[in-house]
Amino acid sequence: MRIGFVSDTHDHKEAIYAAFEDMERERIRNVVHLGDLISPFNFKFIREVYTGNLFVVFGNNDGERLYLSEMAKEHKISLLKLPQKLEISGVRILVMHEPFMVEELAESQKFNVVAYGHTHKIHLEKVGKTLIVNPGEACGYLTGKKTFVIYESDSAVYEVREIKSERN
Repeated sequence: MRIGFVSDTHDHKEAIYAAFEDMERERIRNVVHLGDLISPFNFKFIREVYTGNLFVVFGNNDGERLYLSEMAKEHKISLLKLPQKLEISGVRILVMHEPFMVEELAESQKFNVVAYGHTHKIHLEKVGKTLIVNPGEACGYLTGKKTFVIYESDSAVYEVREIKSERN
């Protein structure tokens, strides 16, 4: 099973469309957004192109939490407080926005994936059987690269994808 990880979209509407269109096209049925989605309206944009399960954690820039919660319910999106343990088809994932004891949590070997965002920098590291994932930034504002990660749980293989196609 493949799981998508995306973070720090920061209201970049075109990048949001492009990333979620790619995941829909590839039939990735579970995506985790690791925070800093920003506007509650982004849930509408995501649902225009993506029909799978979406799990979103709050980021440090997500200020409109009440309306984010309301819009998440309206669009059938799981909005999670931090940190949060998820289990998706047997894959144990710990998700957070800001990195907190990431290496120590990975060393515990209690999770298949420990995932975070916030830094806007890609971090992919295998610690025993646990993969640490930071997919970088989908917005491209700091690094100039718009990225997300696809994780294949059966083989524990991951791939960084660059968001290139954007709507006009």
